[in-house]
Amino acid sequence: MSATVLAVVLSLFSAVAYAAAAVAQERLASRDPGSGMARMITSGAWWWSVVLNASAALLHVVALKYGPLTVVQPLGALTLVAAVPMGARVAGRRVSATEWRGTAFTLLGLAAILVTASGSAPDAVLSTPEALAVAGVTAALIGLLARRGVRPGLRHATGSGFASGVASALTQTVTVAATDRSESLLSVQVIGVALLVAAFAAGGLLLSQVAYRGGLGAPLAVVTLANPVAAAVIGLALLGERLQGGAAGVLLALAGAGVAAWGVVLLSRVTPERQTPSASPIVASGGPVPSVVSVPSVASVPSVVSAPDDHPVAAVLALESAKAATEQGLLPRQPKQPGHLTSL
Repeated sequence: MSATVLAVVLSLFSAVAYAAAAVAQERLASRDPGSGMARMITSGAWWWSVVLNASAALLHVVALKYGPLTVVQPLGALTLVAAVPMGARVAGRRVSATEWRGTAFTLLGLAAILVTASGSAPDAVLSTPEALAVAGVTAALIGLLARRGVRPGLRHATGSGFASGVASALTQTVTVAATDRSESLLSVQVIGVALLVAAFAAGGLLLSQVAYRGGLGAPLAVVTLANPVAAAVIGLALLGERLQGGAAGVLLALAGAGVAAWGVVLLSRVTPERQTPSASPIVASGGPVPSVVSVPSVASVPSVVSAPDDHPVAAVLALESAKAATEQGLLPRQPKQPGHLTSL
């Protein structure tokens, strides 16, 4: 098995684990919206979801060891794809036609990217000056995006995606440098870059929380797409990664990115309704929903929050806490003429 194939397989398992953890944590939170962190950590289901998240992060780290950034990072979109059938099954509904279209477009686009971005196992790493330069430029860009102004959700989502993508790129440097014995685990490069990873991971998490306050659809799509863009720019510009096929390969990769982007947009817009056994319609309440952020990034940390509609895959899973739609009871109609019996 080639290094690239191994990276793709590991990324696939990582995406499935992230999706499973998101489903488990969202369902646990929706059972008792008023429960706090102390009660959540006493639940075996919550700890099982934490194990899934940790396993997904570890698989992502190993994938970065064997595959280039231009291959591994775009596959993070598979988390949404995997969440579709899982969420539908848990929620007791069928996968909608829009979800099928979004899944098909995402998979088709990713396939085109993989054909052009395939390469050998990474051996180049960012030097300490390069890592500091990347961190400085990214921090400045995030600062500009986080300023006050119009469309704060989309700008914060873009900053979150950039932060997560840079964190993964820096993680690859730490992983390769530490495992090929070119640098000691206690070297300035390894420790310094590891600190940068933690900083950008935390920043990306906080920015995503702010972005999702104004709704899920568009910010979710922007976060999912900005992440691989940032990582790919670093890989192509600084790590010597190349696209296969020359000019035709570049065009195919761009076309694949566009198709995959449209698929992600379709998946992030889905907000299907669930039905109760009594056939009473269930609609999203829009109220506070305790949820767990699970971003397909190596530095994702499961953290329970209480904010309106802030789960990265909640739009796909449709697992927000819901209130039954108020139904008017059958009221006796007034008789049209005196003396007539009232009909029900």
